[in-house]
Amino acid sequence: MTDKTFFLDQHGCAKNQVDGELLISRLTALGMIRTEDASKADLIIINTCGFIESAKKESLDALMLARDVYPHAKILLAGCLAERYADVFKTELPEADAVFGNGDLTQIDDTVASLFRGERPVVRPPQKGVCCGDRNVLLSFKGSAFVKITEGCDNRCTFCAIPLIRGCLRSRKADDIVNEIKLLVEKGVHEINLIGQDLAAYGCGKDDDVFCRGENWYNAMYHGLSKPVIDDSSFANGKQSLLAELVSQISSLKGNFWIRLLYIHPDHFNPDILVAMKKDSRFLPYFDIPFQSGDDGIIRLMNRKGSFDSYVNLVNVIRKEFPESCIRTTFLTGFPGETDAAAEKTALFLQAIQSDWSGCFPYSREEETPADKMKGHVPRKIAEKRASRLEHLQSAITAERLKTRIGKEYDVLIEEIVQNAEGTDEGLAIGRAWFEAPEVDGNVVVRYDLDDADAVRAVVPGAMVKVRALASSAVDIDGEYIGR
Repeated sequence: MTDKTFFLDQHGCAKNQVDGELLISRLTALGMIRTEDASKADLIIINTCGFIESAKKESLDALMLARDVYPHAKILLAGCLAERYADVFKTELPEADAVFGNGDLTQIDDTVASLFRGERPVVRPPQKGVCCGDRNVLLSFKGSAFVKITEGCDNRCTFCAIPLIRGCLRSRKADDIVNEIKLLVEKGVHEINLIGQDLAAYGCGKDDDVFCRGENWYNAMYHGLSKPVIDDSSFANGKQSLLAELVSQISSLKGNFWIRLLYIHPDHFNPDILVAMKKDSRFLPYFDIPFQSGDDGIIRLMNRKGSFDSYVNLVNVIRKEFPESCIRTTFLTGFPGETDAAAEKTALFLQAIQSDWSGCFPYSREEETPADKMKGHVPRKIAEKRASRLEHLQSAITAERLKTRIGKEYDVLIEEIVQNAEGTDEGLAIGRAWFEAPEVDGNVVVRYDLDDADAVRAVVPGAMVKVRALASSAVDIDGEYIGR
């Protein structure tokens, strides 16, 4: 396959992005050449998302477009959608020349070889371990990277298809994670975003032994927990959680970098995580906690153990330890059985926690999930109206939260330089401060003097610079460069 070219059309979440980066590395190791021009590709890979209906449609539309526009190319449908519907696509999607799931990604080598021999492989690699390895290309903005620490999920939220798509929870060895972060920092990456379906469940898979000492927390997490960890002082007999221990091990690394913990299930948030993070300022006080609802009845129907009060308490505990912490969350509107009163409770919950950011999504009915068979499905228009209301409330909260940042100085990771109008001496760049996660939150607009040689050298993609926040809009900060 030497000299064959390939183009990756990337869809989905950060976890799928890491998979895409691994696919790039494996194919280039085979001698294939990556191109960013699909018209020049011998192979087009559509790395799909299969989480909700709109994402499925987007991925299939991308396949159909590629088949129509690039008839000469081989097209491989990969990722979550391919994993979930491989058996269906085997006979009902002739537009795809190959189908490849998201399990053991090392099997892409044989799959592509088979494809170029004229066969039509349909492969669902086994869901074992956590795929990792060298990534010679990162699809993030320069200076930022995602590091996957778990795969799959055992939470079994009734609305979620992730266990159907990515299997049961598996965690990487702690040493492997620390070593990967060390290598990324040595390559100049400033921001490390730890990802998994639920970071607080790190080390709690059935077969996990992340510190190689015969310790497993599966039963404690999934059979011994009757209420959120934050409310259960007897959880795990007071032992330090495995995520907190991982945080401590990462802290042993030297260097100037950020660590962001993304996606922590509210029922599993252990306060010892905060204790570990406070010992190292490189761990950002940014917490992505998908509450989904503020109504106790809906929370139970979602197969969660918390409540309006316990989740508000969790946010209060975080803000007591980190007064300037940033809270991001997610809400799901129109879940089966959600009444007007339940929707109002979620709106009150949002106002109570004053989250800095949130995503609000209408419930998507997913076959083979428990919620699909529940009674009381809510009409789509009502779910969308409820989501719109939450978005409106969040917009006002975000604007007020951003105002508190004005006048302060922040380290900002530069993502891109904006082309200025001819004749102006003001440079513009887009970057992010610690309270802004990649791709989902707002940005910092950095203004600098084009006649200042030091500023021009400093403000480049992937660099970290000092910025003073001068003003804020509904989602962004406007600031000025003040130094390296």
